[in-house]
Amino acid sequence: MKPFSYSRPATPAEAVQAFAGAGVGARYIAGGTTLYDLMKLNIEQPQHLIDVTAIRGMDAIDTSGERLRFGALAPMSVVAVDPVVVHDYPVLAEALWKAASQQLRNMATVGGNLLQRTRCLYFRNGSGNPSSVGVFPCNKRVPGSGCAAIGGLDRGQAVLGQSDACTAVSPGDWPVALTAMDAEVEVVGPAGARNIPISALYRLPGDTPHLEFTLAPAEMIVAITVNKTVAGRRSTYHKIRDRESYAFAIASAAVALEMDGDRIGRAHVALGGVATRPWRAPEAERFLIGKRLTPAVALDAGKAAFAHAKAGHRNGYKVELGERTVADALTIAVGRTV
Repeated sequence: MKPFSYSRPATPAEAVQAFAGAGVGARYIAGGTTLYDLMKLNIEQPQHLIDVTAIRGMDAIDTSGERLRFGALAPMSVVAVDPVVVHDYPVLAEALWKAASQQLRNMATVGGNLLQRTRCLYFRNGSGNPSSVGVFPCNKRVPGSGCAAIGGLDRGQAVLGQSDACTAVSPGDWPVALTAMDAEVEVVGPAGARNIPISALYRLPGDTPHLEFTLAPAEMIVAITVNKTVAGRRSTYHKIRDRESYAFAIASAAVALEMDGDRIGRAHVALGGVATRPWRAPEAERFLIGKRLTPAVALDAGKAAFAHAKAGHRNGYKVELGERTVADALTIAVGRTV
């Protein structure tokens, strides 16, 4: 770990000012469950850390109005057990409590969780020097160096949204649930405040996989909002992993349903563990409108969600697994009482 300076501002404006003053080597830090890990691996080498945990009010949770609003510093563990979230939006609660160990959930914040970086083994096991290609080339770590996963060990890589430069999976659970629920992210930066749809926060890898988010330099997430909807009651986050204890998803589905009698009036479907960003599945959503959910319909919806999947050498299993994960999530969601 390299030496760095440290500051602890009291307001978002002070934090933004500190970041802008420190320049490209600055990083915001809250729970630190991702950044410290990457620093120890020498993937991140910040010159200045800006600790935002002293900013008052940025951990507030408000479920009283027309929207759910989660301050960016709210711990994952606290949001996961909020009574309104648990009762009316199980997709959000489940995405949080399935996301990590209890110790991590106690430290990690819902804002910081949005900015996790990939768990791709080639990204995380390079030369120990982020400016060197090292043993395993990685375009996320060193732009233009290549992607060792393409043609390499790709069992955990994406089958949706990949490019010729990168196939790394987006690792989060919480962002997938928020994507299904059309969440927005409130940010502040040198140019002021703005709201970003969660779907616009994440970039596809394209030719520039090292550019993962659409945040401008020095911008900071201050809150996440979700419009209240009746679909929240009939919702779930269904996660498949290599072991039942804490592990990242190899396939997951966030589903929320609005029913019209015994037929689906509107469906929200998002996928995790299979794509280079939290992945919305509009093909599945359109297919489900007006249909009664039978096992066959649920599986056909899963197939629609993966209609454009492209498997590599060893990750083809993710396509059928993902289809069945969507089908199971739909079955769980439709069975929940309103």
